[in-house]
Amino acid sequence: MITRRCFYSGAPRPWLFVGLGNPGDKYKGTRHNVGLEMIDTFAEAQGIEMNTLNCKAIFGQGFVDDAPILLAKPQTYMNLSGESTGPLAAYYKLPLNRVIVFHDDMDLPCGVLRLQDKGGHGSHNGLKSIIYHFRGNREFVRLRIGIGRPPGQMDPKAFLLQKFNASARERTRGRNRSDMHTGILMF
Repeated sequence: MITRRCFYSGAPRPWLFVGLGNPGDKYKGTRHNVGLEMIDTFAEAQGIEMNTLNCKAIFGQGFVDDAPILLAKPQTYMNLSGESTGPLAAYYKLPLNRVIVFHDDMDLPCGVLRLQDKGGHGSHNGLKSIIYHFRGNREFVRLRIGIGRPPGQMDPKAFLLQKFNASARERTRGRNRSDMHTGILMF
């Protein structure tokens, strides 16, 4: 559990990791939910329990090495993710460079991860909502999780809400978890 010592001047500030997606079993395993599922994978690998509700998000807190970590899975649906993310960052008085948003990205091949220190929304409605609730500030970090492009003439919205097949699921979940957490925390 994160204690008050994290917020005193000599202690490191916490990181807030936010996984974007849609709540409920209907959306579990879909391409649009890889951000939420990456948070679950990270929490499990680090032994962090996701057992609290805070600012419209399922929430957990813990440490990775000496770094305090806050994990959040907004339950507001994708297009309203900022309603949870904005208040969480404000409540913990975090500068936006301590916020990392995990989200799906159709511009990357399936399973490819890219860490981006700032940027726009790239037509991603979850990111649009977060930027809006950060008062237009785009200075937060993104972990872009590649889901690939829809095949042929398939509607992108239908593609996002489609479940992964077994090989694509392995590409999105089969990352070395320790490399992922080390890379993010060293960022």
